[in-house]
Amino acid sequence: MPKASEIKKNNTIVFDGKTCIVRDIERSVPQGRAGGSIYRMRMYDVVTGAKYDETFKDSDMLDMADLTRRPAMFSYIDGDEYVFMDKEDYTPYHLNKDSIENEALFINEETDGIQVLIVSEAPVALDLPMSVELEVVETDPSIKGASATSRTKPATLSTGLVVQVPEYISTGEWIKVNTEERKFQSRADKH
Repeated sequence: MPKASEIKKNNTIVFDGKTCIVRDIERSVPQGRAGGSIYRMRMYDVVTGAKYDETFKDSDMLDMADLTRRPAMFSYIDGDEYVFMDKEDYTPYHLNKDSIENEALFINEETDGIQVLIVSEAPVALDLPMSVELEVVETDPSIKGASATSRTKPATLSTGLVVQVPEYISTGEWIKVNTEERKFQSRADKH
């Protein structure tokens, strides 16, 4: 059983007898307290989608849920569902677009490294790679001679995600985006 301080985003834990996926963790250190950090976790029940905001001390012991990760690739959108295909046995996984709305902004047909999280044989969430490559579809014209450390400008990517990019990036270029921080990392290599 891990401590609350060892829990990461997208881990699944058993909370109040329900299997929940941890979507967000906020760590705070109360002033003037001899003791550890406090972890505020936003969790969602994987079955009902109910949201829980709970606070744990860093030493609180939590139960990890039985979870399987399967390598998958995005296949297509079917109404309100995104369909992913298992890369090994070609099982289709259907995920409601509302349950993956944050992750969907980083996914296209070429996104590699996606894992579908499965609890009790039901797909419940996605685990994204640290960075993805996406195309810039709209941004202000690039400025010749702009240095790499200069100002940034907003850029809309092919998935609808908007990130700040350096001034030298232009429409049509492919960039790497950090999925955790939602930030520009670098130009993409392969496009």
